[in-house]
Amino acid sequence: MENIIFGPVPSRRLGRSLGINNIPPKICSYGCVYCQIGVSIRIQDKREEFYNPEDVLRQAEQTISKLKQEGEHIDYISIVPDGEPLLDKNLGKLIQGLKKFSYPVAVISNASLLWDKEAAADLAQADLVSLKVDAINEDTWRKVDKPYKTLKLNDILNGILNFAAMYNGILFTETMLVKGRNDSREEIQGIARFVGQVGPHTAYIGVPTRPPAEDVEPADEQIINFAYQEFKKYLDSVELLTGTDPGEFGASHDPIEEILAITSVHPMSFEAMDKFLIKHDLPWQKILDLIEQGELIETNFNGKKFYLRKIQKK
Repeated sequence: MENIIFGPVPSRRLGRSLGINNIPPKICSYGCVYCQIGVSIRIQDKREEFYNPEDVLRQAEQTISKLKQEGEHIDYISIVPDGEPLLDKNLGKLIQGLKKFSYPVAVISNASLLWDKEAAADLAQADLVSLKVDAINEDTWRKVDKPYKTLKLNDILNGILNFAAMYNGILFTETMLVKGRNDSREEIQGIARFVGQVGPHTAYIGVPTRPPAEDVEPADEQIINFAYQEFKKYLDSVELLTGTDPGEFGASHDPIEEILAITSVHPMSFEAMDKFLIKHDLPWQKILDLIEQGELIETNFNGKKFYLRKIQKK
């Protein structure tokens, strides 16, 4: 089985996070215009089995053992794949298995399948859950998140509310504001009211800070501030996610394999890549070789240079 464990990576919400990429690239229920992983290869709402949980857990155990030997710190094990984690029918089994390593388990989800009681029950086993809320208007939602054709926003919003009412762990929401798509004051006011009903531990407001799937721009600073003030009317804890992750990346295995694993779900800035190469005594020529081989691509966004894994279509 391919290597689907990556990190630990510095996370804006989870400290140093060891990632589990439990969905093959790039299968999702959404085709979000701002997705940092790129355009969805397959969009669906049907749950299925992708990887054997025992194989994933075996790989996780080997990685964690190696990280401990190297003195690497882990705050969370995070299921944050190339696609939507709730599409994995084995998600519940995977979360249960990961808990045996004595680290809290987080899942980052777009919430699109929370109308499915089995999916919601699987997700509820995680210690921390982050749910996407990008719109409360159907047309806006379709422009930003580009959902699978059978999905309905009202079902998803009700699923989020029901999940929040029964969930006992730490709950986050994340709203990504895209210029000209979901950044109207009316839409933001509606999202703020809805998130207030959800009552998360923290509501995060983000903008695209890494190369997006489509040619979109972050909402203006004035709109971001407006959104923050609106969310604060309903919630005590609101934070902005308007910059890239701090800190340095950690290697759990071969550094070159690690670069490819990290950049498949988390584009690395020039600065982060430079630190990684220095730490592992690697020349920049290695990155140029990966680009030449079609494994990595270099791109620019908002005046910054980023490196990300090129999706291999099967």
